[in-house]
Formats: sequence, structure tokens, C-alpha cells
Amino acid sequence: MTFQNALQGDHSKKNIGQETKDKDNAPFVSVIVPCRNEVEYISMFLESVVNIEYPRDKLEVLVIDGMSTDGTREILNRYQKEFNFVRILDNTLRFTPQALNLGIKTARGEIVIRMDVHACYQKDYIQKCVKYLMECDADNVGGTIITSASKNTLTAKGIACALSSIFGAGRSYFRIGSKRPRYVDTVFGGCYRRELFEAVGLFNENLKRCQDIEFNLRLKRRGYKTLLIPEIKAFYFPSSNLSNFIKHKFVDGIWALKSFCYTNAMPVTIRSLLPLMFVIVLGSLLILGTIKSLFFNLFLILITIYLFINLIFSFDIALKHRNIRLLISNFVSFCALHFSYGLGSLTGLLCLLKCRIESLVSRGK
Repeated sequence: MTFQNALQGDHSKKNIGQETKDKDNAPFVSVIVPCRNEVEYISMFLESVVNIEYPRDKLEVLVIDGMSTDGTREILNRYQKEFNFVRILDNTLRFTPQALNLGIKTARGEIVIRMDVHACYQKDYIQKCVKYLMECDADNVGGTIITSASKNTLTAKGIACALSSIFGAGRSYFRIGSKRPRYVDTVFGGCYRRELFEAVGLFNENLKRCQDIEFNLRLKRRGYKTLLIPEIKAFYFPSSNLSNFIKHKFVDGIWALKSFCYTNAMPVTIRSLLPLMFVIVLGSLLILGTIKSLFFNLFLILITIYLFINLIFSFDIALKHRNIRLLISNFVSFCALHFSYGLGSLTGLLCLLKCRIESLVSRGK
């Protein structure tokens, strides 16, 4: 799937926007887009957004830029001049949750939709989000992502396949897909009624990562529902560079644990903690193996089982794509994903312990 193909959408069916008899009744929608130094993706994203079929007088696209320095801002300025529904907001604090909250506070729409710069959207994306939010018993609506390689390289394809496999993403339905609508913990992006933020608050600005997961789990704990609709689709393009992918997942892993410092409730899903458990068990067996051979043998058994399962999933993906060269690329991508995230989580666990100790010391004073 290329950028251009993704923008085409599925025109075999009548566009849902054409089914709207009275577009004057369409709710005003504010699209909020966190952005910083995304020159590689911003044009692709903006092209998909400006081609979305929704009444222009009922739409605003707020791109909250974290003071980009790589040429992103120049591209944004061109689109802002050409399309009057596109606006740039300055996020001087630069991080994602601050950008989201600034966008929500500035938004004029009764419906707020979050979008991601690393994705592009079909022409009926907003129409479908609005339709299902208005018609279904849900407070947040989203769809699935089709994870596609941003470059025509084996590494990029391996990373994309790993992120959309159940072995890489677990039961994250917005990544692996779903055959039917279902209530879930979180979705990609999200389409919310404006008053929802007044009821449950904004995104936690202490969380540089995981803020969307924490917010949607907060909704769930308060009785609100997040609904995944399979026919709402976006095309997501992750990093094509293995080094950047490892760094990104390492930081994600850190914040999966570090986020516990800034909330009293569970800020992530259980599946986010599995890589940490895996790394801790492996590391413990390896350390104990220096004392007693039994533990080292258990380490070998466990790592062999992991590598065998990895090989099975990698081989299956290679067969589905009819490209046996993907086997090695997927194998490496799965290892990079699991171990970088797990080691990041271990680092995050140390940050969490330090945070808890400092809190206890502070209370003692």
C-alpha cells in the first residue's frame, strides 16, 4: 500500500457523505492534530485531510505544531494559506498531551476528532466517525489502522507487519483488525463529543506517551464506552528505519511504567506490561544461571520457545505476502519490538521505584 493508493479509498460503495440528505444538519467537527518535525509525513497527511468529504463550513483542522524546525512549518503555512479551514496553533511546550489539550480548548466543534500525522485517511473517514458516534451507544468512536510500509524496503515492510500482527500487538484490535464492531479499551485517534472532556477532564499532561490509552481507560472506569468500528479505516505509516523503531519502542516501554508516577489508577492495559515480564524472567534466569545450571537451562528453553514462536509468525507473514525474504525482516522486527519495549519498561520500572521512594521521603518530612 503506497501513500497514493491509500488516499484513493474504496469507491466501490456509495460514499456515506452522499447519503446525508441535509448537510446543513451536520455537526461542526474540530480535527486536532499534534505535530512536531514531521516533514517526511506532513504533506501526505494534509493531502488526505483536505480531500475528505465533509461540509467545509462545518469543519476546522487544527494542527498544533511543537515549534518544528525541519521544514514542517513551511509546509503547514502553505496549506493554511490555501485552505481556510486549516489552522496552525503553536505548542511552545512541544509535547503531545499539551498539544491535544490546546487543540481541545481552542476547538469550536461539538465533535472533536484526533488525527495522527503518520497516517492518511479516506474521503469518508469523518463522515463515518460522526455517523457512528451519533447513532451508536458510544462516547468515543474509532476504527482500525492498516499499517503499511512507508518505504519499499524489507526493513520497512518487516516493521509494518510486526506492528499489525497479534504476536507484535497482542489483542490491540485497532492494530490487528476486527470482523465486527466491539467495545474496546482504546482506538486509534478517537472521535468524541465535546462535552465528554468537560465531564472527565483533558489528557494528562505529565504523560509524554500513553496519554491516549490513559484517557480512554479513564473513560471506561467512569462508565463511558469506546466503540471500534471496523469499516472506519486509516492507513498508518510507522518509521522505516530499524534504529528509529527501536528507539521509539524503548521510549514507549519507559512510559508504560513511568506513567504510573502520574496517576492513581491503571494508566495502561495489561498487554503493555507483558514485554517487561518477559524481560524480567529472562534476565532473572540468566543471572541465576551463573549460580546454578538449572536456571541457565530454563533460560535456554524459554528463549528457544520464544525464537521458535517468532519464527512461526515470521514464516506465516512471509507466506501471506509471498515474499520469503520477509521472514528474516519480520523475525528481526519482532525481536526489536519485544526486547526494546521490554528493556524500556525495565528502565521505566526503575523510574517508578525512584518516584515512589521520593514520594515516601517527602511524606516523611
